Amino acid sequence: MLTKVVIIGAGGFAREVQDVIRNIGETRFYLVGFVDDFVEVGTSINGVPVLGDFSWFKTPEARGVSAVVGVGAPEVRRKLVLRLQEMGVPFATIVDPSIIASPFVTIGHGTVICPGVILTNNITIGNHVHLNLGSTVGHDAVIEDFTTTAPGVHINGHNYLKEGAYIGTGANFNEGITVGEWSVIGSGASVVRDIPANVTAVGCPAKVIKTREKGWYLS
Repeated sequence: MLTKVVIIGAGGFAREVQDVIRNIGETRFYLVGFVDDFVEVGTSINGVPVLGDFSWFKTPEARGVSAVVGVGAPEVRRKLVLRLQEMGVPFATIVDPSIIASPFVTIGHGTVICPGVILTNNITIGNHVHLNLGSTVGHDAVIEDFTTTAPGVHINGHNYLKEGAYIGTGANFNEGITVGEWSVIGSGASVVRDIPANVTAVGCPAKVIKTREKGWYLS
C-alpha cells in the first residue's frame, strides 16, 4: 500500500531522509513535500517542495498523510513529535533497503534507518530513533525513543541507550554499557563504562566533561 509522507524539517538530515525514501521507491512511499516553520513555501529541495509550516496539517491536502521528523537533534525532534501527536498526525517508519537486519529486530514508529546500517539479532529500537549511515548494532541492544547515532557508530551487544541519547560520529562501546537518558557521547569516543543521564562524555576512554540539569531538553 502506498503511503503519502511529509518530512518535518528542511535541513541537512531532512534531505538524507528524502534520499532514503527515494531509495525505498514510490511503490511504498510518495513524498508529498517538506513542512518547516522557517523555510519559504514553494522552496524546492532537490525537486520536492516546501509545503508550509505546521498549519499545513489543517488543510484538506494533509488528510491521510503520515510524517517523519528529519531533525537530528533529539531534543528538537521530541518537541516536533509532540506537536504532531497533538494534531493527530500518524508517523511513518523509514528504513533504507540496503540495511542488513535479523528478522528478530523490533523497530518503533517514526524511526529512520539510513544506508549501510547493520542490525544483528534480538534488538529493540524505539520510536523516532535515527540510526545514521553505517552504524552497527549488536545483539540484545536496546535503543530508546529519540536516540540519534551519527554515522559510523558501533553499538555493542547488550548496550542500552536510554531516551534521547546522542551518539557522535564513530563512537564505540564495550559490551553491556548503558548510556543514561539525554546524554551526549562525543565523536570518536570509546565508551568502556556506564555513562549517567544528562551529561556529555568525550575521549578514549570516554569521560564526563559536562553535566546538565535534569529536564534540560524541555526548555
